[in-house]
Amino acid sequence: MTRAQQLLLDIFGYNAFRGEQLAVVEHVAAGGDALVLMPTGGGKSLCYQLPALLRDGIAIVVSPLIALMQDQVDALQQLGVQAAFLNSSLDAEAAREVTGRLIEGRLKILYVAPERLLMPNFLTLLEQLEAGPGIALFAIDEAHCVSQWGHDFRPEYRKLTVLHERFPGVPRIALTATADTPTRGEIVERLALEAAHQFVSSFDRPNIHYRITLKDNARNQLLAFLDAEHVNDAGIVYCLSRKKVEETADWLKIRGRDALPYHAGLDAKVRNANQRRFLREEGVIMVATVAFGMGIDKPNVRFVAHLDLPKSMEGYYQDKCELHSMDTHHRQFMIWTSSARLRHNFYNYTQTVN
Repeated sequence: MTRAQQLLLDIFGYNAFRGEQLAVVEHVAAGGDALVLMPTGGGKSLCYQLPALLRDGIAIVVSPLIALMQDQVDALQQLGVQAAFLNSSLDAEAAREVTGRLIEGRLKILYVAPERLLMPNFLTLLEQLEAGPGIALFAIDEAHCVSQWGHDFRPEYRKLTVLHERFPGVPRIALTATADTPTRGEIVERLALEAAHQFVSSFDRPNIHYRITLKDNARNQLLAFLDAEHVNDAGIVYCLSRKKVEETADWLKIRGRDALPYHAGLDAKVRNANQRRFLREEGVIMVATVAFGMGIDKPNVRFVAHLDLPKSMEGYYQDKCELHSMDTHHRQFMIWTSSARLRHNFYNYTQTVN
């Protein structure tokens, strides 16, 4: 048994790798750059977490959302991995404590937002880290955020070439579940990954069922859908506006559903509390804008419903739930739209990606 296989079993509890995971792990652990495209639930996180444990030094993971960082770090800590995050949710004292652990080499994986990573003082900190405990690798998660045409464009992602410029000896791995051929090319160009090996997995998800329906009072249609097929199930309902999120959550509560709102305009404490309830409790429905969902790891999400049509085909496929990689239960994706043309386009798209 190789060391990678032993760690996979001892730490993560899996007997075997899936798909191209082993090839990615071995490539990055040996110091190679990689671009990894895997479908949601395909096990992307292991592709950088295992090399982080196999290599000397500390892995720096660039992640776009606080919720994603917290979820990943919580899971790693439960497995006994020394992981932490640095983001705006930490007060000054907590941030200093994490920074101290980083410099002293008492971490193996650190998650950080791109905005913080690009700060001059943090780049200086990375130089100190490289001269001390060492940097194992840079992982750029949700790499499609580099694309200005993408639904999650983050301009800071385009500046992440600084990692290659200032730390050319540190391997980089960029990962995404959402990238057509043009977006993939943009990721390669913008992140200077021309020499990186590309690992592209099948996006077939046979356990996911798609349904696109003519809109005729979408709320009543949603309630009928829940009553008929998802009584007491956890799920996500997407709306395009913050106002509609709150109104829909209240409407579902009145009708006996355990529904919570989530959007960027809510107080951070409310958002975090709602997210914790969704992740830890059974039967909770999160009504959200696309501010919610990226990186959420919850094994029993049974449906994702759109009361409004997503803004793009890729946005639809990404929106927006990182479902647990080992969970194979059936899920439904519902869209209600009044446009026959868009219903046709989305139907054709779902046939293509599945």
